Amino acid sequence: MHDATCSIGTELAALATAATAVMGSDVDEIRLAMARHNLGADVPLCRADALAPVSRDAVVLLDPARRTVGRRRFDPRAYRPPLDVLLEVYRGRSSAIKCAPGIDFDAVRRLGFGGEIEVTSSGGSVREACLWSADLADSGVRRRASVLDRAETLTDAEPDECPTAAPGRYIIDPDGAVVRAGLVRQYAARHGLWQLDPDIAYLTGDRLPDGVRGFEILDETPIREKTLRRRLSELGCGPLEILVRGVDVDPDELRRRLRPDGDTALSLVITRIGSGTLSRGAAFLCRPVV
Repeated sequence: MHDATCSIGTELAALATAATAVMGSDVDEIRLAMARHNLGADVPLCRADALAPVSRDAVVLLDPARRTVGRRRFDPRAYRPPLDVLLEVYRGRSSAIKCAPGIDFDAVRRLGFGGEIEVTSSGGSVREACLWSADLADSGVRRRASVLDRAETLTDAEPDECPTAAPGRYIIDPDGAVVRAGLVRQYAARHGLWQLDPDIAYLTGDRLPDGVRGFEILDETPIREKTLRRRLSELGCGPLEILVRGVDVDPDELRRRLRPDGDTALSLVITRIGSGTLSRGAAFLCRPVV
């Protein structure tokens, strides 16, 4: 295994415990010196530009820089080294390229990438995307979501038969990796859930998947502040979590105007249901359930 952008050696330290043989390289002398200090003499290191490969048969790990003075780079061509150049240089090689999770997957495909895109989450947050070359990917898989907290993996090769219907007992907001990878329907099919709206990521069902946080529906109301304020007061709401999809509502501003002052923690899920002339906004007052 060759980490061609090894920096201070973080990934190499982990790979050294799993791979038969590892090596690292980096163009930055200072970071390379830090890697030598962190890894010791057992891991071979050399100074090299990732765009000028110094290995031949090894699987290559690449982690291009995605920030400039603290600011994220969203254009894959603005990575350092640029993603389009990396894909060309390592075309035909076994490789794994780490990317920002917000990267435009369609843009990556337009750059000629034909392997698997994996989105990974941990601690409730989407952490990264990884581009696996086709020879390292599972056959027929183009997108994958890996939820580390639950050791759950989902791919686009799984069934995606998912109806759209009226709310069940619970609303489920799928993990960000599932949403980002575009696998909401596959997740619903796996867990016996359905969609409130075919274009919105919220799911619903009469039971929660094991270990998944959800929202038990107490009431459904129109999105009218007077009505919401009255119902929240009747339910004794104090701490209020507001989730919004498909509707132009600022959760913080709405919470300030609703002024909940009770003791009961509730959740307010606001979403769009239906399309075209049948489209409407709906607000669900819920009890959060873990």
